[in-house]
Amino acid sequence: MGTMTTDASNTPGNDQPLEDRVNNRSQRPTSRAFKEFMASNWAPDTSELPDADEAASYAAQRRKALSERFPGERLVIPAGPLKVRSNDTDYRFRPHSAFAHLTGLGVDHEPDAVLILEPTDKGAGDEGGNHSATLYFAPMAGRDSTEFYLNSRSGEFWIGPRPTLSKMSARTGMPTEGLEQLEMAITKNSGPQALGGIRIRLVREVDLNVEALVDTSRINTGQDLQASDALDNELAEFVSELRLVKDEYEIKELKHSVAATIEGFEDVVRSLDKAIAHQRGERIVEGAFFARARAEGNELGYDTIAASGNNATILHWIRNNGTVREGEVLLLDAGVEADSLYTADITRSLPVSGKFTDVQRKIYQAVLDAADAAFAAVKPGLKFRDLHNIATRVLAENLDSWGLLPVPLEEALSPEGQHHRRWMPHGTSHHLGLDVHDCAQARAELYLDAELQEGMVFTIEPGLYFKNEDLAIPEEYRGIGVRIEDDILVTAEGGVNLSAALPRDPDEVEAWMSKLRG
Repeated sequence: MGTMTTDASNTPGNDQPLEDRVNNRSQRPTSRAFKEFMASNWAPDTSELPDADEAASYAAQRRKALSERFPGERLVIPAGPLKVRSNDTDYRFRPHSAFAHLTGLGVDHEPDAVLILEPTDKGAGDEGGNHSATLYFAPMAGRDSTEFYLNSRSGEFWIGPRPTLSKMSARTGMPTEGLEQLEMAITKNSGPQALGGIRIRLVREVDLNVEALVDTSRINTGQDLQASDALDNELAEFVSELRLVKDEYEIKELKHSVAATIEGFEDVVRSLDKAIAHQRGERIVEGAFFARARAEGNELGYDTIAASGNNATILHWIRNNGTVREGEVLLLDAGVEADSLYTADITRSLPVSGKFTDVQRKIYQAVLDAADAAFAAVKPGLKFRDLHNIATRVLAENLDSWGLLPVPLEEALSPEGQHHRRWMPHGTSHHLGLDVHDCAQARAELYLDAELQEGMVFTIEPGLYFKNEDLAIPEEYRGIGVRIEDDILVTAEGGVNLSAALPRDPDEVEAWMSKLRG
């Protein structure tokens, strides 16, 4: 007997396109009377054009630096689209960091926007550069349009007002165009430079639709896609390296993020009694900090690590579903992201009871000494990688004095040894800015092997992590994880600890916690 099949497309009730069915829950009226009534009697927008954003002039100088690096080429920097969380719900939108850096825009703009730097004659572009910049985005739809009340992703009735082209231009200091002009802007006159065309470079892995436009244009004009990938990689590399040294605006925003983060740490300490009483106390800690991040900024700069006891020995513990018990150390690694999208990144290791045990204090002091040694060395001209070497030597010396190293100290510190890294496996420092691990695509010679410069901002974050399962150490050490992390600005005089207002000395930590908990 043959297998019976059913053609679902011919089943009664299945004539509605699949992509339209998500809107069935809305029960939207479709009558002509409704549409006409919805399009009428709305107050006109009489607001004046806004002043330029504070970041606009700084962003213009960043674009000029980019323009000087790639004369004669069309540069395409997308913000990125909305990302689906589940079915018809999206994550909160955050633009790609290169787009935010080069436009100065934080959270108040639309997904799908694209910045294009169009080549001009040398020196005839914006700010005397080699390009003119245009921002392409979807402006607010007129209230007489169906998008106003039908589009749950972008309609004003659903998500609130969006800026007009003229208002966005006033804010950014750039000409603006609607997204319907984007395809022409990307593809016009494109082609190999040797044949008189304009070569395109794209920040990839941001917006698949924009990638398709660029790649189709390249194919149609006979360009080698593999060679084009190399061009795009150079652009991604440069826009990452462009953020290695922060300008005055960026430093101000980072200080704001740090200040809000310190308040979040205070909120956590106040919540500890509640956390101790809850079966998932780490979630209480996480929630206390998140509330501050949303109240004072845009979001978390990254998923909070709220790790108590043995969980503190798990470097990227973000499940945060464990208990918080008296006698444990709580490792809190958290940062507030400002509306400008600059984030702090601070870690403190706190005794849940309010007092360190002798072993906890010994481990904590070793980590603090390592952090202080690295910080004391900060000055222009020091190699970035030296910060790690300075901090890890202090840690290794302590591990040796405690009898934990299986070989002599210098053997452990040698490239052929590294035994001490069992308990400190991560790097001591990373750049900080729009991304918590900022400038990640920069070349090694401009990152690890670079000399520190005024305006660089990075973390110093040594740690020691002794797992319950670690049989290479005495039992008294097990289940203790300690990390101390601060955000450091390089000045001509040396390092400035932007997060120094958050106590670090163990006695000061205990006094601070006692005061906050009453």
